[in-house]
Amino acid sequence: MSTATRTIRAGDGRTVRIHDAGTRGTELPLVVFWHHGTPGIGQPPQPLLALADALHLRLIGHDRPGYGGSDRLPGRPIAHAAADIADIADALGILRYAVLGYSGGGPHALACAAADPRVVATATFASLAPRDAVGLDWYDGMIASGRHALTSAEQGEPERRAAEADGYDPEFTARDLEALDGEWEWLGRIAAGFGPDDLDGAIDDDLAYVRPWGVDLDAIESPVLVTHGDADGIVPVAHGRWLADALGAELRVRPGDGHVAVLGGAADALRWIAARASR
Repeated sequence: MSTATRTIRAGDGRTVRIHDAGTRGTELPLVVFWHHGTPGIGQPPQPLLALADALHLRLIGHDRPGYGGSDRLPGRPIAHAAADIADIADALGILRYAVLGYSGGGPHALACAAADPRVVATATFASLAPRDAVGLDWYDGMIASGRHALTSAEQGEPERRAAEADGYDPEFTARDLEALDGEWEWLGRIAAGFGPDDLDGAIDDDLAYVRPWGVDLDAIESPVLVTHGDADGIVPVAHGRWLADALGAELRVRPGDGHVAVLGGAADALRWIAARASR
């Protein structure tokens, strides 16, 4: 299955690159916007394409500003993702859509749900909660590399850039490594394509995570599914629990799953989206 790549001009004049998996069915599909993690690019996950076809879903992703073929937008908040997705939806004539966010893509998916009434359902995997989440010890349980990168981001962009020299160890669990060797080896292939030009995107992501999101979570009216692994050290499961409670969302905690292995529940999330969108 091939994914078509093109660019659009955002409302502020920037170039935004999109990746459209299309559909091979005869029915008018529901669009699901995929929001990638950090670092990442917008190619929809290959392991989900066949199921998306079967469910009459059309997966579309975009490179966030500073990644791949999308122009950088220094200082962008999490909320800005909603503007880019709205511009893409307008350009493609999309009247209703769902959002699916993984890891750092989770907050960006929630931004769309809060800002655009066209969003009919939202699913997140291993998503961060807001830095100012009341009652959440944000760094508790987070691996050392992640804590270092994000606390550096709290000090500002120069400090976050300097932290790159210290490296990053994701401390993947054995189950994560099995997923990367199996069904989700696609994620490793995508990561292998990251280059120095993508660093701006990753740094801007981290800066956005630790600053006010500019997202009114209370404005989300469409159904939300939150999935998290309880062995995740990159984004601890407490983040998922907080989000589910704050949003009144359905929470699915996957025992023993780490940050990658949790994607084993992505197929069920697509089925959940398809079921909610048909109501």
